[in-house]
Amino acid sequence: MKTDVLIVGAGPTGLALAMHLIRYGIDFRLVDKKETTTPYSRAIGVQARTLEIYDQVGIADELVSLGWVANRVRLIEGSEVRGEIDLNKFGEGMSPFPFLLIVEQGKHEALLYKFIREHQHDVMWQTELVKFAQDGNGVTADLKTADGKLETVEAKFLVGCDGARSLVRHLLNIEFGGSTFERLFYVADVDIDWAFDHDALHVNLGKNTLTAFFPMVGDKRWRIVGTFPEGHQADEGEVVFEEIERQVIADTELKFDITKVNWYSTYKVHSRHVNKFSEGRCFLAGDSAHIHTPAGAQGMNTGIQDGYNLAWKLAAVLKSEAGKKLLETYNEERLPNAHRLLQTTDRFFKLAASEEPLTAFFRIHILPYIANFALNIDAVKRFIFPLVSQIGINYRHSSLSAGDGFNVRAGDRMPYFTIDGESIYDRLHDPKFHLLVFSDGSDKLAADQMAIDNSTVDVFPLYPSIAETFGANRTFSILLRPDNYIGYIGTGVDQAAINNYLSQLFEKTSTASEATGN
Repeated sequence: MKTDVLIVGAGPTGLALAMHLIRYGIDFRLVDKKETTTPYSRAIGVQARTLEIYDQVGIADELVSLGWVANRVRLIEGSEVRGEIDLNKFGEGMSPFPFLLIVEQGKHEALLYKFIREHQHDVMWQTELVKFAQDGNGVTADLKTADGKLETVEAKFLVGCDGARSLVRHLLNIEFGGSTFERLFYVADVDIDWAFDHDALHVNLGKNTLTAFFPMVGDKRWRIVGTFPEGHQADEGEVVFEEIERQVIADTELKFDITKVNWYSTYKVHSRHVNKFSEGRCFLAGDSAHIHTPAGAQGMNTGIQDGYNLAWKLAAVLKSEAGKKLLETYNEERLPNAHRLLQTTDRFFKLAASEEPLTAFFRIHILPYIANFALNIDAVKRFIFPLVSQIGINYRHSSLSAGDGFNVRAGDRMPYFTIDGESIYDRLHDPKFHLLVFSDGSDKLAADQMAIDNSTVDVFPLYPSIAETFGANRTFSILLRPDNYIGYIGTGVDQAAINNYLSQLFEKTSTASEATGN
């Protein structure tokens, strides 16, 4: 069996990566030892940046229809509501999806899998990676199928999306440094009868524990996430649900009746990331490369962005458009993000559950009364929403980022705005480079007069709102990468400079053929 890319692991990261490879016309094999997509809810938070990515593919609206938009948060202490946060306009003007979407991972995976099936591909279920080896020409992997037989796959590249206990990472001998939280976490999907409406996320402000209730699609269905206090002696997998229920009652003092337990799990939380995202022709993405606390609903979304970053680079190399040096930028761009991610989620968790006296006092006695006011201050929203929604992730220090002198810089995600009532993103669905020119009218610029290699070209008026966003008062141009991050930004339209940027990026030499093993 021969293929371009072997993907190990068909969770959200592996499925989303496969979806992007389909768009680029890249052959792949996707294997997973499970029988099919997960039937459980597991990761439930989908951030704005993930929805923007899905919108480029055409599945964002369908995913939104399967979930619940988190537009309100109630803060509870001592069994009483102490504060309420209105999130209806939290990300307004910053994204076409200015919200957090709550949707079950099982439904999420099923949607991605449907896309793959509709495009004449499938997952090799009940198929397990046994071992692999790589050389300068490719990767050879042994797979064990459901009937116990061994099959050999020859691939040009391998991507490990096989989770926190990644066999790919282990066989590559890549360091996975970090720490483990002493507390045991629990998660449960249940049906609850209680006094609270099914219209808000409810967070209990405990003295030393975190307990949150997420409304799920379906009457009285809720997700409970929480922690046992430090010193709890049970290990993962040993806790029965009745013990979780007792802990929730003790921590929240709430009165409720759990009428049905749909699923639950307990686990230790680790805060770790790899020291590199690749080794030779093998790459890591998702939980195989970084794990952390569930605070902020960041993990699954980050894995999906890993694959989004990697897919266009693999495609360029496999199509002999670029040399293998381009693939080095995957580690260059995603490793710093993984490091920042762990710092951010650790801070979120400490604010939510730390026993430190001053932090606990602030969380219980001050936060409920100022949170809604603070989060309605424009400057606060413009700091918090990009951080949590992941639209603020940037690659400014990447070797692929060129140009400066604007409010929006090379390496930033293309900012969201509308032109004549239409989202700028509607012009950016094709998986290729896009040259966008914003003209002040001093020159008669036309898209068909510009010859930019491997790119589509669009010319727009430099409206005042766009000029304000970018800090520009005359014609400027942007070259967007296929993942809609700004590769190049500059004053005017310097076609020679833009083509030189593309030439250096793609390295149209024999190294492209060498990278694919041809």
